[in-house]
Amino acid sequence: MYLYNDFDQTLVNERVEQFRNQTTRFLNGDLTEEQFRPLRLMNGLYIQTHAPMLRVNIPYGVLSSKQMRMFAHISTQYDKSYGHFTTRQNIQFNWPKLESVPDILADLASVQMHAIQSSGNCIRNITCDPLAGVCADELEDPRPYCEIIRQWSTLHPEFSYLPRKFKIAVSGSPKDRAATQVHDIGLHMRRDNNGNMGFEVLVGGGLGRTPIIGQTLSPFIFEKDVLSYLEAILRIYNRFGRRDNKYKARIKILVREIGLETFREQVEAEWHCIKGGELTLESKQIEHIKQRFQVLDYHTDSSDKVLTEHLSSDAKFKAWFEQNTLTHKQNGYRIAFISLKAPNQAPGDITDKQMNIVADLAEQYSFGLIRTTHDQNLALTDIKSDDLYSLWQQLQQHNLATANIGTITDMICCPGLDFCSLANASSIDIAQGITQRFTNTATEIGDISLKMSGCMNGCGHHSIGEIGILGVDKKGEQWYQLTLGGSDSHQSKLGDRLGKAIAKADVVDAIDNIVNVYKDNRHDGEVFSATLKRIGLDPYKERVYGSH
Repeated sequence: MYLYNDFDQTLVNERVEQFRNQTTRFLNGDLTEEQFRPLRLMNGLYIQTHAPMLRVNIPYGVLSSKQMRMFAHISTQYDKSYGHFTTRQNIQFNWPKLESVPDILADLASVQMHAIQSSGNCIRNITCDPLAGVCADELEDPRPYCEIIRQWSTLHPEFSYLPRKFKIAVSGSPKDRAATQVHDIGLHMRRDNNGNMGFEVLVGGGLGRTPIIGQTLSPFIFEKDVLSYLEAILRIYNRFGRRDNKYKARIKILVREIGLETFREQVEAEWHCIKGGELTLESKQIEHIKQRFQVLDYHTDSSDKVLTEHLSSDAKFKAWFEQNTLTHKQNGYRIAFISLKAPNQAPGDITDKQMNIVADLAEQYSFGLIRTTHDQNLALTDIKSDDLYSLWQQLQQHNLATANIGTITDMICCPGLDFCSLANASSIDIAQGITQRFTNTATEIGDISLKMSGCMNGCGHHSIGEIGILGVDKKGEQWYQLTLGGSDSHQSKLGDRLGKAIAKADVVDAIDNIVNVYKDNRHDGEVFSATLKRIGLDPYKERVYGSH
């Protein structure tokens, strides 16, 4: 992971003291709520239904065991002994007291963490492939480039108050595991015919009330020009993005209204003025950032002998291995996912005790490093194959070994009405109902992405789920719209609405009916999306609405 230098640490420390002063002034009545609101948002603090909510950045989803233990400490000392991991690889604390937030930020700063720009109309946390640096199909590790973009965007004076929030994701692999096509800017690492590193730049993606798949703005930008090109995009958005209506303020609306070609012309004209200037990245600058990332000492003599023995003798372990682990680029190692979707648990939630256990296991087995994923799970990405059985045994003891990664019970789910002041409907209880229904059959059904949001803001990414669930309000009652066929892969796709909204009491049965249509019609080895494409929506509609 990236290690702070003195400048990084000083910046974060001073930001803590600045916000401490702002909070004290607000509590003393020297700042109004209107004056304090943008200040708290720029430091990750929301006001939710029951209490403030603090969102903490986890840059490109990489944590040290020391940082995870700090999360455990914060959850115990200032919250209700748990945290919630989000779809953008961050963590949220739902119950801190406002007067305690500066102390929380100071504790975070002591382990090289912060909440700067984790909310507000600014450039948010830069995300990337949660398997960056360890996946076999990677062109190059995108994390150093994420760090370069993070440093450029943090407290950028021109982009501190954009028309709306702004999200950037970077992918270094042909398989897009960073959902780049549904970000304001998506960057795909590329090499040109001469072997030069660069980026394909996508723009105008996003979910929420108006879900849109991003489009290619430039097929190739040299790595030395990436910051100046990003700056040109942000300048055009900052200048022409709407500020009169927050629902039409995202860059995706600007691109849609003026057209991609016009937007490209404006960006190119702006870029012409700054290209080759002070934002040009020299190779020594890139190399300097790369050297700030620790190098892992893999054991090249690792083998799979012990693993093979355990796979043949323990069926439960074999099921977990097949569902929750992936191939590593280094022979003798595996990537192990820790599911935060156990039965009777809100998706993405983790207790303080579990945080400490994960920190211990990371130190014991994975170089002290932990990843957060876009699916609200965790990963230990550098496990010796022969250590997997021991790791699994310890995960089992702490309800962290649910073998469901990628299945219908590994659903994305926002907090909904239980916490969020914007939500129209609950989602956690629906998620628990689905989990109870499918716990014993999830792996037999096969991988299906189910994503659920409690309102149109789409924090649960329902628009790009193979099965999407959206909570809506109808005259004070909770109803749910279903979509099918979405995808967050390299060929992202928005789901198609199945039909009219259904009552809350019918949601779990409706999902059961959808799954049964798939099971009844699939060919051998056929995934959910392929069956849906082949037979269309009508059989699903008939099964879900036929009795209504």
